[in-house]
Amino acid sequence: MQSKEYWFGLPKHLIWGFVAIAIFMAGDGFEMAFLSKHITDMGFTPAQSAVVFTMYGLAAALAAWASGVVAELITPQKAMTIGFVLWIVMHALFMSLGLGLRNYPLMLLFYGIRGLAYPLFIYSFMLMLVQVLPRQHLAAATGWFWAMYSIGIGVVGSYLPSLTIPVFGETGTLWFAIAWVASGGLLAFFSLRHVPVDRSRVNLPLRDKMTELSRAATILFTNRDIFYACLIRIINTLSLFGFAIVMPLLFVDRLGFTISEWLQIWAVFFFVTIFTNIFWGITGEYIGWIRQVRWFGCLGMAVSSLTFYYLPVYAGHNFLVALIPAVMLGIFVAAFVPMTAVFPTLEPHHKGAAVSIYNLSAGMSNFVAPAIASALLPFFDIVGVVWAYTGLYIFAGVLTLIINVPQPKRVRQQAEARKEEAQQRA
Repeated sequence: MQSKEYWFGLPKHLIWGFVAIAIFMAGDGFEMAFLSKHITDMGFTPAQSAVVFTMYGLAAALAAWASGVVAELITPQKAMTIGFVLWIVMHALFMSLGLGLRNYPLMLLFYGIRGLAYPLFIYSFMLMLVQVLPRQHLAAATGWFWAMYSIGIGVVGSYLPSLTIPVFGETGTLWFAIAWVASGGLLAFFSLRHVPVDRSRVNLPLRDKMTELSRAATILFTNRDIFYACLIRIINTLSLFGFAIVMPLLFVDRLGFTISEWLQIWAVFFFVTIFTNIFWGITGEYIGWIRQVRWFGCLGMAVSSLTFYYLPVYAGHNFLVALIPAVMLGIFVAAFVPMTAVFPTLEPHHKGAAVSIYNLSAGMSNFVAPAIASALLPFFDIVGVVWAYTGLYIFAGVLTLIINVPQPKRVRQQAEARKEEAQQRA
């Protein structure tokens, strides 16, 4: 049965949804590794640039928090449609009235509102996975989800601009992003509209819907393990979002790399995560979700974050040496993939609320990373930001010793499944 419906953990009936995530996030990621420098090149300070990303991250965190429950209340398909339309409108306003007029308040406004869009699109699809896939396939499927995310935001989103910027410039490349987002949104709309999702909460009275929405906040206080898992997931991608802001300042401004070289280094990091997301998604089923997060995620990211700074500083303008920490970061950041399955497992009766907390955590990482950077850069420079991220990864490793996740290894799961089948036959 599994070989017919899944390909190395990828659910074949949802394959175009995964492709849509990759295309959408490619457009969303065009600006990721150069927009901060583009803003400073326009005359704004590095701190002002970091604030733009902080506002974006705050909006993304709010949208991520609400997306799980919102998608459950209106269906994931409708939530994804709202997300991609909102992205296109706000990006056009950000480009024309924000960057186009060099109006800092409008940059904050429109880029901030655009931050609501991508979490609503991608995390609604994640809820769809939670709703339609059996638990034993969820971690592997979310590994594919993050692989598509990496292909989009990292590989295509970073590498393609390195080719288009010399031809069309940074502004033309930013406008080009709309075509990718629109293509991904339309593909998702037409390919997923008939997927049989859970509609049990769609017709609830408004009061009940508000109660369910509020549960996406209250379970942080009623479920201790959800709270700890939330902190771990926030820390998970600090380097991903933070290094995209601070490392161009190191590589381009101080070490002499060109913007295209930096974008290619960043693309290599994401290229590695395509494979490691799938690898860790499957491996976590065998060695244990939290054990993997502790030793390979938290400890691996602590070492990789320090290496990403100190190795290039020591080696100078050496492209091949700079690829080493990028590869390391790509290997270990993906070890957190099983956290997607951890949340609904910790709150099985309210999966939408649990996924919302997961999404909130992911969105908060998008907010916390630049917030730490903007707070520490004026006083401790880039190295202070790197050490702050490293310390938080170590802290997350300590939290994994406290959290209690009822997840047996796959071998034990298979044994239990065989036992249940034998009992049913008897």
